[in-house]
Amino acid sequence: MILSIASSGAANLLLAGASLLAVVAYGVVAGHGVKAVLSQAPEQMPAGLAQRLPGLLLLAWGLHLLALLLDFSGLGQAVPGTRFGFGPAISATVWLVLAVYMLESRFLPLPSVRRILALIAAAAVLLAWVFPGESRPHAGSPWAPLHWLLGLASYGLFGVAVLHAAMLNRAERMMRTLHKPGLGAASEPAAQPVMPLLRLERLTFQFVTAGVAALSAAILLGWWFTPHWRWDHKNLLAVLGWLVLTGLLTGRRVFGWRGRRATRWLYFGAMLLLLSYVGSRFVLEVLVQKPVAY
Repeated sequence: MILSIASSGAANLLLAGASLLAVVAYGVVAGHGVKAVLSQAPEQMPAGLAQRLPGLLLLAWGLHLLALLLDFSGLGQAVPGTRFGFGPAISATVWLVLAVYMLESRFLPLPSVRRILALIAAAAVLLAWVFPGESRPHAGSPWAPLHWLLGLASYGLFGVAVLHAAMLNRAERMMRTLHKPGLGAASEPAAQPVMPLLRLERLTFQFVTAGVAALSAAILLGWWFTPHWRWDHKNLLAVLGWLVLTGLLTGRRVFGWRGRRATRWLYFGAMLLLLSYVGSRFVLEVLVQKPVAY
């Protein structure tokens, strides 16, 4: 009993340490970005500091992963099993979005996106630390872990798609400003988009397609293999989100949807999915404080 309590205390201390270090590292990355913006002279940031920020972001990302693994493993719990909830779901989604961003940033400079994502990641780590979810000692089906993994993957893919859609909308606004009538040669030139519009659009829909595939597999597994399937708020919103996002891909293929119409469909479908698991589990875990089966 004493060893169990000591193990639980050490695990909680390790989780707290990894979470706090990740938040601090993310905060430093975001803080330097905000400072550069407020000074309106980001080019005056010391070269050494600018070169260290990607490495610091990678360190924060690694600590973030450690905190997620400690949380998911349920290390130190009285009953062996995994632990999951709305907080870790949001944290894992943001971690996946950051993974894709860091891969893309090796080829394209996206400093404004970096500071925004660092702020969001710091908030997500804190949220998962404060609301670590509930223990799941019994999965109910050997397919349940794959169902959860596919659900998380779809959340991450749609999160990346939303990020690219926001960048696409911003680039379109910049292009309209650049070509606005009355913008003479003597005027200050508008900033150029960091990525070509067609490439941004193509990447956005590639991530949407991958997300729909992962979500389709997750829903199928949840309906076919797990004994907990029922038409509750979570599953209904998930299916509605799947219908909206599948409709978006169909509309793009058949009617050539693009631009604001396409991104609105994406935002709406992603919001339905966010409400599906995160929203329903927030209500059950925090507001109602009712145990949930999965």
